[in-house]
Formats: sequence, structure tokens, C-alpha cells
Amino acid sequence: MSGTPRSLRTRLLLRIGAALVAVCAAMALAAVLAQRALLLDHLDGRVTDAAEHGLAGASARPGDDRDLPFPDGNGHPDGLLAGRLDAHGAVTAAAVAGPDSTPRTLTPGQRAALRGIAPDGTPHTRTVPGLGTYRVTGLEASGVRVLAGLPMDDVRDVLNRLVVVEAVVGAAGLAVAGSVCAVVVRRQLRPLGRIAATAADLARAPLGHERLTGLPRVPEADTDPGSEAGQVGAALNRMIDQVESDRAARRRGEERMRRFLADAGHELRTPLASIVGYAELMNRGTGPVEPMLAWRRVSAESARMTGLVEDLLLLARLDEGNSPRSAEVDLVALVAEAVQEARAADPDRTWRLALRLDAPALVIGEETGLGKAVANLLANARAHTPPGTTVVAAVEATAERRVIRVRDDGPGIPPPLLASVFDRFTRADASRSRRGPGDAGSGLGLAVVEAIASAHGGRAAVRSAPGHTEFTLELPPAPEREGEPPRPAEVPELSEQR
Repeated sequence: MSGTPRSLRTRLLLRIGAALVAVCAAMALAAVLAQRALLLDHLDGRVTDAAEHGLAGASARPGDDRDLPFPDGNGHPDGLLAGRLDAHGAVTAAAVAGPDSTPRTLTPGQRAALRGIAPDGTPHTRTVPGLGTYRVTGLEASGVRVLAGLPMDDVRDVLNRLVVVEAVVGAAGLAVAGSVCAVVVRRQLRPLGRIAATAADLARAPLGHERLTGLPRVPEADTDPGSEAGQVGAALNRMIDQVESDRAARRRGEERMRRFLADAGHELRTPLASIVGYAELMNRGTGPVEPMLAWRRVSAESARMTGLVEDLLLLARLDEGNSPRSAEVDLVALVAEAVQEARAADPDRTWRLALRLDAPALVIGEETGLGKAVANLLANARAHTPPGTTVVAAVEATAERRVIRVRDDGPGIPPPLLASVFDRFTRADASRSRRGPGDAGSGLGLAVVEAIASAHGGRAAVRSAPGHTEFTLELPPAPEREGEPPRPAEVPELSEQR
């Protein structure tokens, strides 16, 4: 509704004010009712005393039911009403004492207002025409029935003055309490106002702008967890931190994507340019390059480009979170086969297999992917170490983990490169010697190793120093089958056990 106040401070003040008014009204009403009961009780006592005195006087003359028992002299209060009743409750005689102490007889209409009062001592309130409101009671003794009453003007005057006093005091108290509440509410809501201002600044901030340096934050003084406003401020700051972290991660992701696309384009352009060049030479039929040599170069560059595309597709599939096909894989047989292939392909280096098996070297995963990861680690050692280097592929199996280690005694990896060695298209500098341009690789081999390890629930790591470089591929063990004893690992002949 348009008339509803939208300000939290206004709503709080209105509701607090309404609560204060209700409390003050209830207290004033309770005080008036209590005072009225007290005054009526006192008045009823006086009326009863007057009736008892009248009954004592009337009992002395029981035969005359028109004799009014007023006290002699000036001992009766002003406005005292006295009367005699018959057996049917009708008033046979009644008079009221005036200011000059001379009783005035009540008219028939006034006596009719007093009809029906039983002489049982119960007080009644009756309005007598021309006299006002009276508190009346009746008594009976030995067949004598009397009536006595006193006006309620004093009670009403006291109650009216009490109402006026309470109204004035209550209004003053409400004014003071309202002012204090307004100050307190305003001071308590200041942190919330600052938080709202920060949120408004954040809403106006161009979050999609690349050059946005910093987002507004709630002051530290307004993030006290002991108050609700502080909790809101702290939560808003955490949200702002998350937004900045997401923006930074998005920028890093965009930079990595741009760098990845540039590197991939460069890697694909190089073999494609070679294929196009040699194809043109073959189409001419003449030239400095023999057709057979050109064909071999085209085949080699095609194979290189095919391998690069396959690595890119594999990384894309693993980035999407596609789980590899799961089967039980024996790491000893897998690594032994890879070492045999490396020994056959590169006799210039010494290739060894080391085993430390405290449990079967079994994991759950995709044998092809794990074999590619091991092959990439061995190919990395072959590509970046000089001839004569010793490369050791070790398999370790304990109850908690399965580890593949590939270490060499080559020149090592430069320290600045260690942090990004598993990034895509990362290449070693000149300190890691290469045999030739064809052995350099595309810079995706170690990235594939890390992606395969992550897809299998493991991790890849590296440590390097001159004369000792070690890559580690750690995988979770395969769960043991119930009721089946552990299988002993088959140790190939080329392995050296430790």
C-alpha cells in the first residue's frame, strides 16, 4: 500500500510508540480501577455505618415506619439519605440531609428510584433524580427495615482528578520515551544505513568492466558479529570478496584461454605450413627436395599435428569432467611395458624399473589413459636430458597409496619454470637440452599427465634440482575385494627391487 511507511526506522518508531501507548493506557486503567475499588470500599463502609446507626435508632421506635432515624444534631454527613422500608421493599419514608442539617423529604419519584433494595446489607448504586448518584444499602433487625445512602460525588471527583493527572503524566512520559527511542533507534540503525549505502555503491559499480580496481566494502566497525547489522555487514564483505575472487578467476581464465588459443594456433600452424610447403613442391614435380623426402616430411608433420589434436581433444574431454572408463589396472605391468618401449626407442639413455611393493600395485582407472601418462613422463625425460642420462621409473605400493615416480640425473628444471611446468604449452628453456627441433614437443605432455591424474582422483607433482629431477604420479589404491587374498605383483626381469 502506498500509505504504508517504507522506512524501517519509521516503522520501528510507530510500533514502539503504539506499544508504549498501549502499556501506558493499560497501567492508567488499572490504576483508575484499583483506586475506584478502594474508594468504593471506603464509601461502602461509611454507608454501612450510617445504616447501622439508623437501624439502632429505628429499633427504639419499631411501631412507626415513617420515623426517619437521622442522628441528632450535626453528626451526620452532608447528603446523607435515610429511609424506612416495608416488608415488600417499598420506601415508606425517605429524606436527605441538606447543607443546613435539616432533612428534606424525598418526592415520590425519588423514592421510586430507591425501590427494590433488599435489607441484606448489600451496597447498591442508584441514581436519584435531583440528587445524583448514591451508594445505598439496607438493613433489617426485629422486623425493622431501614435504608441509608451517601452520594458518590467525592468518589467521582477523585477519579476524574486521577484520570487527568495520569493523562498528563502519561503524555509527558510518552513524549520523553518516544524521544529516547527515536535517538536510540537512529543510532542503532546507523550501521545498517552505512551497509545499505555500501550495497547501493556496489550495485552501481560496473562489475563487468575490466579496469575496475576495487569494490566498496563495509567498514570494519560495522562487521561486528555480535550484532545483527554486523553480521549483515560481514556477510556483504564476504560476498564482495567472492565477487572479486570470481572476477580475478574469470580474468585468469580468459587470459589462459587467449594464451591457449594463441599457442594452439601457433602449434597447428607450424606443421600445417610444412605440409602445405612440401605439398606444393610435390605438385611441381621438380625442385631441390626429392618427392620421397617431401612425402616423408608431410607424413611426419601430419603425425605431429594429429598427436597435437588428439592431446587437445583429450584435455577438452577431461576438462568437461567425463570420467574415464574404470577397470582394475596393474601399475607394475603398465610401467614395465612403458620402460621396455622407451629402452627400445632410445638406446642412448639408461632405462631402469624400480619396485617397492608392500601391497599389490592395483588401481581403478583407464589403462590407456594411465599408460599415456607414464609414456608422457618418460618422453619428457627423453626430450630434455642429454644422452647417457639414467632414467628410473619406480612403482611404489602401500596400503594407503600407489605412486609412480620418474626421475633422471639430467640438468634439472629451472626454478622459475617449476610453478608452471604442468600448464598447457609450457616449454623448458635452453637449460634443458634438446636433441633436435622434433623432440621439443608441443608443451602439452605434462598437462595431459596432470589432467589424467586428476580424472583418476590423484595428483601429479615435480621436484627438481641439478642432477635430480623427479615427477610423481600419485593414485588412490583399488579397493580390496571381500574374501579374496591380495594378489602378488608380477615383477618383470628388467626391474630392480628395493
